[in-house]
Amino acid sequence: MAGEAAALPWTSYEDYLALERATDQRHEWLDGQAYAMAGGTLTHAELAAAVAAELRSLALTCGCKVYNSDAKVRVLATKLATYPDASMVCGPVATDPADRHAMTNPALLVEVLSDTTEAYDRGDKAAHYRHLPSLKDYVLVSQHTRRIEVYSREGDHWTLRVAEAGGAVPLTALEGALSVDRVYQGVELTEAPTPPAPERSARRTPAA
Repeated sequence: MAGEAAALPWTSYEDYLALERATDQRHEWLDGQAYAMAGGTLTHAELAAAVAAELRSLALTCGCKVYNSDAKVRVLATKLATYPDASMVCGPVATDPADRHAMTNPALLVEVLSDTTEAYDRGDKAAHYRHLPSLKDYVLVSQHTRRIEVYSREGDHWTLRVAEAGGAVPLTALEGALSVDRVYQGVELTEAPTPPAPERSARRTPAA
């Protein structure tokens, strides 16, 4: 959640792990910077739980395991350590040799978009995630409208599929699709922020 949290002083990965053990707060780590991960809205928490529940119902039939936001993911290629809103592993879980609590082989990752981190989740964080050889689906869930986006790996390319109310978006990591209506059932959405009004240039007084 580096998109919204201030970085702590330079921290080695070993010191980062000590910090994680010593506090109840989760941190994202990259290139010597640890970022305290701020809490989200109730809508954010509800959507994350709903997506995880839907994924678990699909995963039970194919031997995959679904994890909530307490599960850490390490991208070995870029060294990022972070906590996605939900994750799924198919087969045995592989962990970072330097951090036995960080999985390195998720097949699917989920981020519930927030106003302060959406650009990060779509941009730099997505770029890190694409370095995971095991990753097949990257799921983005909106808090403002009933919409689920899934970026799926197809060979060397990523394909975007989008579903809105009444629809479902297929997954590549397992057989099945995420139903938008089931994920959003009973969820009270948050209002999108009002964009700032455009600045108006000062009116010039005509010369006499």
